[in-house]
Amino acid sequence: MNKLRLIWKGLIKENPTFVLLLGMCPTLGTTTSAMNGMGMGLATMAVLILSNIVISCVKNIIPDKVRIPSFIVIIASFVTVVQLCMQAYVPELYKTLGVFIPLIVVNCIILGRAEAFASKNGPLDSALDGLGIGLGFTLSLTVIGAVREMLGSGAIFGHRFITGDGMLIFVLAPGAFIVLGYLMVLFNKLTAKQRQ
Repeated sequence: MNKLRLIWKGLIKENPTFVLLLGMCPTLGTTTSAMNGMGMGLATMAVLILSNIVISCVKNIIPDKVRIPSFIVIIASFVTVVQLCMQAYVPELYKTLGVFIPLIVVNCIILGRAEAFASKNGPLDSALDGLGIGLGFTLSLTVIGAVREMLGSGAIFGHRFITGDGMLIFVLAPGAFIVLGYLMVLFNKLTAKQRQ
């Protein structure tokens, strides 16, 4: 398979948020701002790439009976590393994302890619698949967060460009559903031909 197609597939054809509807808990819970969405997406992408590489390397030595628990242990190890790095280097973002960082362990995107792709392909292809899916997830969360932040507070990445108050609903949970729904429709309309 073409290496660039692996990355492109995760961005458009198998976008985890707008096409596959995976990872909805962090999508709806952390995207109150563009920075939070980007931070969550990058953390997930790092875990996805690293766990895909390791799983593709050890897939032949793991017995079938303990395959899924082994994958979860590998993923949990990388989540712990990412969590500690975030706590050390970006403590404010770490505090903001809170419980959603440890929940990356059970994110269906990561376990799904481990089972569907990394356990059947080599390390390079698995890393590229993780990069593509991770970029698709990161871009989706960043866009959702940017739209919610813009409509909710008149700012993007914390930089205010509209004076006055925004619409409070977009900072709250119902706003996440509204923005996600409209962006899904827009994404699928714009990429319909590319996904065929």
